[in-house]
Amino acid sequence: MGANKDYYDILGVSKTADDREIKKAYRKLAMKYHPDKNPDDKEAEEKFKEINEAYEVLSDEEKRNIYDQYGADAVNGQGGFGGAGGFGGAGGFEDIFGDIFGDIFGGGGGSGFGGFGGFGSSTRRGPRPGADIKQSVTIDFKDAAFGKKIDIKVNRSEECENCHGTGCKPGTSKKTCSQCGGSGVIREVKQTPFGNMASQRSCPNCNGTGEEIESPCGKCGGSGSVRKTKTVEVDIPAGIDDGQVIRLSGQGEFGDPGAPRGDLYIVVNVKPDKIFQRDGYDVYVDMPITFVQAALGDDIQVPTIDGDVKYSIPAGTQTGTVFRLRGKGVQRMNSSSRGDQYVKVNVEVPKKLSEKQKELLREFAGESGQKVKENKKSFGQKVEDFFNK
Repeated sequence: MGANKDYYDILGVSKTADDREIKKAYRKLAMKYHPDKNPDDKEAEEKFKEINEAYEVLSDEEKRNIYDQYGADAVNGQGGFGGAGGFGGAGGFEDIFGDIFGDIFGGGGGSGFGGFGGFGSSTRRGPRPGADIKQSVTIDFKDAAFGKKIDIKVNRSEECENCHGTGCKPGTSKKTCSQCGGSGVIREVKQTPFGNMASQRSCPNCNGTGEEIESPCGKCGGSGSVRKTKTVEVDIPAGIDDGQVIRLSGQGEFGDPGAPRGDLYIVVNVKPDKIFQRDGYDVYVDMPITFVQAALGDDIQVPTIDGDVKYSIPAGTQTGTVFRLRGKGVQRMNSSSRGDQYVKVNVEVPKKLSEKQKELLREFAGESGQKVKENKKSFGQKVEDFFNK
């Protein structure tokens, strides 16, 4: 590499970057331009060499000081790419490559990495926990407000009673996997411009368990589980709202022997109510009252989720007025307190009046100093007059 090579620019960091920033930038670029991710790409290969040279220098405090003072030529002869410092040298190169290869190949690095050798650790997979289940339930408005215990049907995997979850025919047992030798992984070695590169993947024969079944159970076919419908009790907590989720630990799918079951997630759907509307823990109600009740005031029965309560409407109440009933809303979850209920009154105007009622209203208008020009024709009569014209 030439003297004009800017190692900081290659890694995309500033000249004041610390070790953590340099390592993070290098890791990102190394994964992007790694030859195994860019086969037969000469440009990516050259870029990979370039960022490795930059990292080898900037990750070593002594080399970085020399580079900062004298440039790239001063450090090329002191290790460079494959020199005394090299891949197996100091400066954390081996550790970070182990991390990167673990991300690229899906396996862990290990102490056996040196010189692009192999991975020293085994990644045999342990017992798999059961999968989670998601299910929905629909409940009434008041059941959500006050809570309720309900039973639901859940179709899930259960331990096979014939083999007790082993998947093996009774009287037999699992054997060491013939393909991976019990390690749970298949190791492969690829040739790269930098030597042999080791990678590993989960064994397809045993799915990473390291064991295989020679004589599968006749009831479950070797899976160790069978499908069944179970009844599960769900405790709906008071105050739950539409769309909220309840988690029941250990009520999901059956896992491998020795592993926990998955969880059951219940999505709660709340039916809308004909009278009550909810916003958070508050309840809203529209309450119709007559013109007389609004003008003179009255004691009325207001519906709440607890039942009807008496409320005194003051004289002169206007339509659209909202009254609050404290503590008559929904109970807050995990609390003894409750929201409020808001009552909006709507003054209803009678559509039909007797002659006596009309006369009384005319007197009222006169006493109030109002001049009212009555329109005595109905809508139907107005339509008829329009077409007659």
